[in-house]
Amino acid sequence: MTTSLEGALKRALVVDGEPYTLTITPDGLNLVPKGRRKGYALAWRDLVSGEAALATALNASLAAGPRPRPAPPPSGKPAAPRAERRGAKNGKDKKAKNA
Repeated sequence: MTTSLEGALKRALVVDGEPYTLTITPDGLNLVPKGRRKGYALAWRDLVSGEAALATALNASLAAGPRPRPAPPPSGKPAAPRAERRGAKNGKDKKAKNA
């Protein structure tokens, strides 16, 4: 015997090292990156209606989903100091470039 789903059921999980929250409701499921508001949603009717409808619903949910997080910089090489990344801002360096 199974229990009917009447309210939201939330669970935390980790996918590829990133934390997510999975919410299962009577309408469908929602997978959201931890600390975010927007995620991936899928309605139960889209899931059971067939492969073509599932692919369409999945593509639509991915388009409306959150932006992927940028990859961390490689750990082998330290990042350049801030002044080198933005360029020099004092007058001496500007004069040296123009000379």
